[in-house]
Amino acid sequence: MHTTLQAAFDRGQALKIISGLTNRDRDRVAAVVRAADQGGATFLDIAADADLVRMARQLTQLPICVSAVEPEAFLAPVAAGADLIEIGNFDAFYAQGRRFEAPEVLDLTCRTRALLPHITLSVTVPHILPLDQQVQLAEALVAIGADIIQTEGGTSSQPTHAGTLGLIERRLRPWRRRGKSLGWCRCRCSVLRAYRM
Repeated sequence: MHTTLQAAFDRGQALKIISGLTNRDRDRVAAVVRAADQGGATFLDIAADADLVRMARQLTQLPICVSAVEPEAFLAPVAAGADLIEIGNFDAFYAQGRRFEAPEVLDLTCRTRALLPHITLSVTVPHILPLDQQVQLAEALVAIGADIIQTEGGTSSQPTHAGTLGLIERRLRPWRRRGKSLGWCRCRCSVLRAYRM
């Protein structure tokens, strides 16, 4: 694991700024990278694209995580200098009707680890799974080699109650989406805060 990132996990504090798995707009990604660098982020997360990694590397010394949902998509960005990789975040796919269930996430993790056995691997646990299945999946992911487990904020969720409670749920969902998504490092300490910009 990148030493800066490991030190942040050891302190129990890590801040990840996310530009988005589907965001390949160089100007928008560059703006996120600059904001992360100037804003005190621990590391940043960009789409798995070698050109974006090279651009980000010119703008910051922060550890760079690249995100994808196909194991082969990690190869070129890692060769370009990505420090770690993440399977997920899956939120961008839910609106398209695409779901990621536990067996598929496990398969993606095994295939990714086979291709890249030594890189730090973060895996997102889909929020669409019942909580007990999320916990089971997280434990299985660590057992097969995931170094960091991340949860989703639930951007595709809708309020479940009417009236005032529904309004509160509607207001809290974007708040969670923007900044209160917690993840776990391999030692299971709750330390990762991920902010989507």
